[in-house]
Amino acid sequence: MAESSPVRDLAPYRGAAVAGPAGEFEPEERALPLSHYIWVLKWHRWKIFAFIAATVILTWAVTSRLTPLYEATTTIDVDRQMPRGGMGDSTPSPIVSPMDADQFLATQEKLIKSDSVLRPVVDKFRLRKKAAPAMPRLRAAELQNAPTVLGGLEVTRPANTYLLLIKYRSSNPHLASDVANAIADSYLEHLFHIRIDSSEKIGVYMTGQLTQLKSKMEASSQRLVNFERELGVINPDQKTSIQSASLLQLNTDYNAVKEERLKKEAAWNAIRGGSLSAAWASTQGESLKKLADALDEARRRLAQAKLHYGESHPEYARAQAEVAEVNKQIDEVKTSIGERIASEYRQALDREGMIRDQVAETRAEFDRLNARSFDYQTLKEEADADKKLYDELVRKIRESGINASFQDNSIRIADRARAPADPVFPRTSLNLLVAFLISSVLAISAVIAGDLMDNTIRDPGEISRSLGVDIAGTLPAVNSFRGRISPSLTGSAGAGSSRKHDVLAGYDDAVRTLRNSMLLTDFNARLRSVLVTSASPAEGKSTVASHLAAAHAGQHNRTLLIDADLRRPSVHKFFGLTNEKGLSGVLFGAMRWRDAVSRGGDFADLDVMTAGPASRRAADLIGRALPQIIEEASQEYDLIILDSPPLIGFPEPLQLAATVDGVLVVARAGHTSRKGVASVIAVLKRLHSNIVGVVLNEVTPDMSDSYYYHNYYSRYYRLDPQPDANSVS
Repeated sequence: MAESSPVRDLAPYRGAAVAGPAGEFEPEERALPLSHYIWVLKWHRWKIFAFIAATVILTWAVTSRLTPLYEATTTIDVDRQMPRGGMGDSTPSPIVSPMDADQFLATQEKLIKSDSVLRPVVDKFRLRKKAAPAMPRLRAAELQNAPTVLGGLEVTRPANTYLLLIKYRSSNPHLASDVANAIADSYLEHLFHIRIDSSEKIGVYMTGQLTQLKSKMEASSQRLVNFERELGVINPDQKTSIQSASLLQLNTDYNAVKEERLKKEAAWNAIRGGSLSAAWASTQGESLKKLADALDEARRRLAQAKLHYGESHPEYARAQAEVAEVNKQIDEVKTSIGERIASEYRQALDREGMIRDQVAETRAEFDRLNARSFDYQTLKEEADADKKLYDELVRKIRESGINASFQDNSIRIADRARAPADPVFPRTSLNLLVAFLISSVLAISAVIAGDLMDNTIRDPGEISRSLGVDIAGTLPAVNSFRGRISPSLTGSAGAGSSRKHDVLAGYDDAVRTLRNSMLLTDFNARLRSVLVTSASPAEGKSTVASHLAAAHAGQHNRTLLIDADLRRPSVHKFFGLTNEKGLSGVLFGAMRWRDAVSRGGDFADLDVMTAGPASRRAADLIGRALPQIIEEASQEYDLIILDSPPLIGFPEPLQLAATVDGVLVVARAGHTSRKGVASVIAVLKRLHSNIVGVVLNEVTPDMSDSYYYHNYYSRYYRLDPQPDANSVS
């Protein structure tokens, strides 16, 4: 609980030497649990609901004031396989290749939005924006001649289709449909005029080319006639064909004769080599085979005669003579066959020579005629090509003039627009839904972002996680008393309201909880002296020290409270004491410390040593005299509590922290930064001081879900309005 505002608290410390302690460390950042963010959203739920409701209501108000717009759509169908229309285009053929379909449709979209298509529609329905009365005539004329841009027009193409949708929005539904249909008609009419102009230009060009082509055709035809007269035939191609057929037949005969000659030559060569197989293949081969069989039979009988009768027997001689006779006949037949094969070979050779000579003669005649025929063919093809091109050009000129009057039916209106019944803008339901979603996201994001950007200490669990120290206690915010001790601790609450009494009782219970948490903790030794300090002014350390001393004395424990803040003393205000004498006088040697001690108000067991007149010079002496005072006072008092200046930037708290048994750090919830408390913890750890814990002062239920139990103090006390007078605090 703070004594005064931060601005006033800093005034006594201006000009003091600020030597930031070395070894400060950054508090460890750890992710907060999801339950914390849920609690934050729950605590700020009414703000979130209010923002969402205001946004939705504002959206509804703005939407309701907007002029409704109606949208009409005309559908244009682009048929890729439709005949182009007119003469000569009856065969379906794609007007554009599938690879260029996107480019073609994009071109048509741009064409629909062109000035040539939109200008007649704008002038017909008077959609052009009127010039201001003060606008010069020259400027108005420039706007009239500028490219036409029609607001509310949209040309789209549905995916995977060859459709073009012409959409127009207007506050008049009938005007929207009429304009959409008029744009479609103007687009088709513009395509028709493009074809007319193109056909006229092509006709003029082809007419000029027709005269030149006619002269060329007549010249080529005359050259062909002269060549036929020179050649002496009407159609050299026919004569060339006859020669070609004759030559083909002679070649066939020559190949057959040559094949026959090769067969005869092979047979003759075989006979000359004495091959019996060649003789068998001849016309006399059958008789030769019979003689061979007879020879085999004679030889068999000769072998039997030799076996049965012997070589000197007449049967053997007769069988031997038979074998010799058969061999003689075979030799004669072979000679006859050889002569006949040789004769046939010579005849085949003569026929081959005769046909070869005839082929050569015919080929020479064919080559001569074919050479002239090639020239004739060239002249004839040239004359035919010129005549065909002339006839085709004449046909195209006639068709172009006729087709120019036909509209291109490959691009046509598939569905005309109708006056819509419902507006497409504004869409109230959609706008309200979007406003609700966006406002919800913004409100939740703002609440969470504000919580994340808050670097002050609010949650006890946050201190334990990031700083690694224990929480000694939490004190709720009480604004009913400042600069004095709580009336409930003195037993003089008076006849105030029940609500006020409940609040003070809850605060006193929190102080007693802090006392028990500090004294009942299992330290290495009993705490006889405790230093109460903070990271910066206005944290409420003097208030905590005073109430803690009063609560300890309320248990009939001898307690000494020393105001060691010689720069801005404030403890005397809590107990209604004067500050004429105190610690500063003891440090200067003007009195003994026991003479500077006063009774702490209505507390019989509480003694208070005020700071005395503020003095910086006395602050420099505190490190030499105060340890001796604490040592002597420890023999007489159960607990000594020292209120010191903020630890950061002032030298005397460092000396006091090294002297006392424990240090209690006070932090103002929602005000003190984590870095400030971290710096204090770092300094105390470097001094090897016993850190009793951190006290969170002025906590409110909206700071964290850990403080919900503070709301139940007053409710609990109202259950028993007359507490037992004999109860021990």
